[in-house]
Amino acid sequence: MTLTLDQARAIADGTLAKGRETDCLPLAVAVLDAGGHPKVVLREDGAGILRTQIAEGKAYGALGLGGNSRAFGERLEREPATAPTLFSAFASMADGKVVAVPGGVLIRDEGGAIIGAVGVSGDLSDKDEAAALGGLEAAGFGS
Repeated sequence: MTLTLDQARAIADGTLAKGRETDCLPLAVAVLDAGGHPKVVLREDGAGILRTQIAEGKAYGALGLGGNSRAFGERLEREPATAPTLFSAFASMADGKVVAVPGGVLIRDEGGAIIGAVGVSGDLSDKDEAAALGGLEAAGFGS
């Protein structure tokens, strides 16, 4: 299964709706396909000018590591001696397109295959992640 434009739009719209429901600051959301290509990128009025790039970085990092961005950030915290080298190497290989904090969530099909990722930026990272998860749920995807 591949991620369709309609599915990506539903995820993005659901993410922004969850953000409004939970009183998030203005958000940006990026939905990428499994190859890391943008399908939908939205920035709410009032969201900072770098928020779309940060959202894409969260989603891109999740795809690159095959896990939600929270897990990579937690790994860096658990391994402080190697964290700078690990992050630097990964960021270099990803041409700087990685953000290792919560808010990047994989999109999986019914069989569990990764078909994309959603990234959110604009509020605290935990709230960004909650909005992403809400968007996936609203669009009929698990996380």
